[in-house]
Amino acid sequence: MRIKLAKTAGFCMGVRRAMDIVLDKINGKENIYTYGPLVHNPQAIEMLESRGVKVLHELDEEISGTVIIRAHGVPPQELAMIQGTGLKILDATCPRVMKVQAIIKMQVKEGFNIIIVGDREHPEVVGLLGFCQGRGMVVSSIEDVNHLPEEMKKVSVVAQTTQDTSEFERIAKKIQEKFSEVKIFNTICNSTAKRQNEVLQLTKNVDGIVVIGGRDSGNTQRLVKISESTGTRTFHVETEEDLDLKKLAGLSSIGITAGASTPSWMINRVVEKIENFQREQRPLLLRLWSNFLEFLINGNLYVAFGAGCLTYVSCLLQGIDPKLSYLLIAGSYVFAMHVLYYFTDRDAAKFNDPGRAEFYKRHREIFITLVILSALVSLFLSFQIGLETFLFFSIIFLFGLMYGVTIIPKGLRKILKYKTLKDIPGSKTLFVALAWGAVISVPPALAVNQRVSISTGIAFLFVSILVFVRSAFFDITDIQGDRIVGKETIPIIIGEGKTKNLLRFLLGITLLILLASYPLGFTPSMSYPLLACVFYAYTYLMIYERKMISHGILLESMVESNFVLGWLVALAWLFFVL
Repeated sequence: MRIKLAKTAGFCMGVRRAMDIVLDKINGKENIYTYGPLVHNPQAIEMLESRGVKVLHELDEEISGTVIIRAHGVPPQELAMIQGTGLKILDATCPRVMKVQAIIKMQVKEGFNIIIVGDREHPEVVGLLGFCQGRGMVVSSIEDVNHLPEEMKKVSVVAQTTQDTSEFERIAKKIQEKFSEVKIFNTICNSTAKRQNEVLQLTKNVDGIVVIGGRDSGNTQRLVKISESTGTRTFHVETEEDLDLKKLAGLSSIGITAGASTPSWMINRVVEKIENFQREQRPLLLRLWSNFLEFLINGNLYVAFGAGCLTYVSCLLQGIDPKLSYLLIAGSYVFAMHVLYYFTDRDAAKFNDPGRAEFYKRHREIFITLVILSALVSLFLSFQIGLETFLFFSIIFLFGLMYGVTIIPKGLRKILKYKTLKDIPGSKTLFVALAWGAVISVPPALAVNQRVSISTGIAFLFVSILVFVRSAFFDITDIQGDRIVGKETIPIIIGEGKTKNLLRFLLGITLLILLASYPLGFTPSMSYPLLACVFYAYTYLMIYERKMISHGILLESMVESNFVLGWLVALAWLFFVL
């Protein structure tokens, strides 16, 4: 069974903006309400309720706090009523909906009657009607056009932003035939149009379509209807529990899309369940290999192996003979710290990677035992190498253990507003990169030379930047779940676009360092072939941006393999050059 996930699946710009406005406002110090459900997705609403955000269905004089206008917008009369209560107001109306509201206000001033093509009971349409000053009508089908008053002379036509494009065009043409002076404004959101077009394209290449989204979501229902209109077997699900795997069994290819208000974690859960079902249908050997790869990735064994690979590269960059003990120290440390981090970050994992969260819950005792053993192994090996190495590694190890512990003095807490290093915005990505760089590059230098050198610094920068890019990249993929639990990662602080630009800049710095280090005599010529790791990182950023691969074990294994690539490049350099 082949699975193809639509590039447009999930939150549109307006929904993401509305969710961000709410999540940014949550501080636990005041009441937060949304005026009606923020978006048409039960799971997203349940998530907000779990963070203390309440849905306000009618105004109550006794409540206090902040009211957030939902993405669909509200009629101006209702907005005036909310303002009259004295409540603080944040407007999360989608900018595309605001544009339609502005068009209606302008056309009404010019004496036009307004015809809204949409669903009469939809909150967006109800809100738009409020701007028509009694001169608005709603049509949902071509048949409705026949019932419009024929005495109207000046007519302006707008669309609910999530309308079916082809249906709107047919209705607009019928209206033009009926009235003498008609202005047509195609106000269907670009995101909606792209989503609908992609479903049409998907139906040409798959045997079945799974549409994920709320039952009350108009744009989700339209995706279902568009898919069904092509004769393609179509399954509408809200959650992974709605999937009927028996009905999917006979399909050789499945397309997956989602409504504009469907959160990424719901999409991931559905995709994961289908992928697990797909894996069970494979031949035994292929199924065993897939399970083994998933175990390596989810268990952080592959990333620990990658740390060992980078240690090998670091040693050669410094002109040091790689020893197995150096590789084991770094690999054991990375394994222990990454597993510990997942145990202390369970809330975000439930949204970002539910499969891994369940994996750790199921094997909790085993991994706790492995963490203890890994810590003991790395400490023992560093002690065998020498006292300086042991002391250095012990400090780094202690630093990792204290990351989530309250260590900031009370006097500084009031100034900094942080209790732990973990609370510092963006700290995880930076500290992980620095810890990798230190554990991988410094112990071999201390063991052999009893000091660090410029080549050690170059190895440290090479490792730290590659790891920083890797960690920040995963922060981008996990941004929705991190926002939900209140984490302040780099993409949340500065935005996805600026984060990607930062990663490209850092990779450019790495490229320059590798190009200059050999001519300056700081590293061997191996620095040139290591440019492959820089270009590889650029590549996986591009693949993700184009949504060629946007989730799951395949994406994660591709990213982690950059460290293994460095090791393979080093081996090739040893074989051909030395």
